[in-house]
Amino acid sequence: MILQDNDPYTGPSFTLSNRLLRTLWGLVYILFFRFSPRPFHAWRILLLRLFGSQIGWGCHIYPSVKIWAPWNLKIGNHSGIGDGANIYCMDKIAIGNFVAISQGVVLCSGTHDYNSPNLQLVTKPISVGTHAWICADAFIHPGVVVVEGVVVGARSVVTKSLPIEWAVYTGNPCKQIALRKRHGSQKT
Repeated sequence: MILQDNDPYTGPSFTLSNRLLRTLWGLVYILFFRFSPRPFHAWRILLLRLFGSQIGWGCHIYPSVKIWAPWNLKIGNHSGIGDGANIYCMDKIAIGNFVAISQGVVLCSGTHDYNSPNLQLVTKPISVGTHAWICADAFIHPGVVVVEGVVVGARSVVTKSLPIEWAVYTGNPCKQIALRKRHGSQKT
C-alpha cells in the first residue's frame, strides 16, 4: 500500500489502487456521509461497513467525523466518535467497546521519517481500549496504545502509549495525574 523509496515531491506515497479507493470513498463521504442528518448513525455505519470498516452495535458516528481509509478502522460496541474528530487511519486504528472519542480529537496513524532523504512515510497502528475516553481536541500519535479505562484530558498530546489501566492522563506531553474508580456495573 505505501510506496517505499519514492520521491514525495514528484510522486505518490500510495499505490494506485489505494488512491482510487480513497477517491471513491471521498465521493461517497461528500455525497452521502458528510451531509446526512445528525441522527442517521446507522446510515453512516452502513456506508463505513461497505468500505470495509468493522463496527459493532450501538455506535454513534457523527456526520462531521473525517475518516481517511475506512477499511483500516475497527470499532467495538456502544462507542461514539464526536463532531469534527479526524480518524486518520493510514494504518489500522482499533477502538474498543464503550469508548468516547470526543469532538475535535485526532487519531493519526501516519508520520514521516525525518531522517530519510525522501521523508519516507511511516505508519503505525493505534489502539484505544474499552471504556476509554479521549477528551476534546486531544492528539494521539502513531503507534500509541491507550489501555482500558484511560481518560485522556482535553487538548492533550499523546506521543507514547498509556500503560496504566483506569488512569487519567493530561497535558503536553501527556502525563498521569490521577486514577479512576472502576465501578462493578461497567460492562466489557
